[in-house]
Amino acid sequence: MQKTIQKDSKIAVLCGGFSSEREVSLRSGKNCYEALQRLGYKNAKLVDVTDNIANDLKNFDFAYNALHGKYGEDGCIQGLLEIMKIPYTGCGVMSSAIAMNKEFTKRVLRDAGLPLIKSVCISKGDNLFEKTKGLAYPLMIKPVCEGSSFGMSKVNNQDELVKAVFEASKFQQDILIEEYKVGADATVGVLEKDGKPFATDILEMRPHNEWYDYEAKYTKGMTDFIVPGEFSEDMTEKIKDFAIKAFKACGCAGVSRIDFVVTEDMPYILEINTSPGMTDTSDLPAQTASMGISYDDLVELILQGAGLNK
Repeated sequence: MQKTIQKDSKIAVLCGGFSSEREVSLRSGKNCYEALQRLGYKNAKLVDVTDNIANDLKNFDFAYNALHGKYGEDGCIQGLLEIMKIPYTGCGVMSSAIAMNKEFTKRVLRDAGLPLIKSVCISKGDNLFEKTKGLAYPLMIKPVCEGSSFGMSKVNNQDELVKAVFEASKFQQDILIEEYKVGADATVGVLEKDGKPFATDILEMRPHNEWYDYEAKYTKGMTDFIVPGEFSEDMTEKIKDFAIKAFKACGCAGVSRIDFVVTEDMPYILEINTSPGMTDTSDLPAQTASMGISYDDLVELILQGAGLNK
């Protein structure tokens, strides 16, 4: 049985780091730290992750992972914490590494029989037009291992495709090119209680921009959020079922958030976020609030799952 984390435990709230999502992570970490203080975890400390992190983590009992992106969400910090024998929140090394890579996530989910949008992954040296000739425009261009829509764009023809791939390559050489599906943007959290996963309410996003980009995600008023999402009962159950199956297929633990585009007859999985944002405008807190779970209760639920990733 999972051991309860005591109020006097020394907890490092990890945030910041080196990724393109640093600023978002700092906001997530600050919110989580303040929640832990309100909950009575007075020995919690906000730790901005630097290259001295191994030394900074000495004498801590637990780590609350509020990092996003490279080094924090890809298995790197998780591996360090394993070596240091510090129990931590969220997904473990393997699931973090898989889910951070959109192409490998698709491979795992495809083997699990889950619905995915047609796509290809290109690397440096690949013939762009040869690899994409089986895809229908418009297309979404995504760096394989970036979050928060960094490097993403929508293209309608080959000229736009070349420019978009060039821009995405500034973030990473491996790029996912995916057909654009017209549908509703939706996301659902998966949390664990007593080691058993459950889905949150579904959040439907209606961005004021053409698609759910960085501005729409992190600027108040740029997206209308509907929670619970306005889907039929059957579709709601299907989305939640697929989310839990994806969570299990990738070996996730503690907390994740699964993004979908929902057409008339099918919810297609876009990606899995193993360290969801916890800012004032983030999706997961809105999803759980709809269920009667306050922000502080959400933070404590995630905290008490530290070590489930073993």
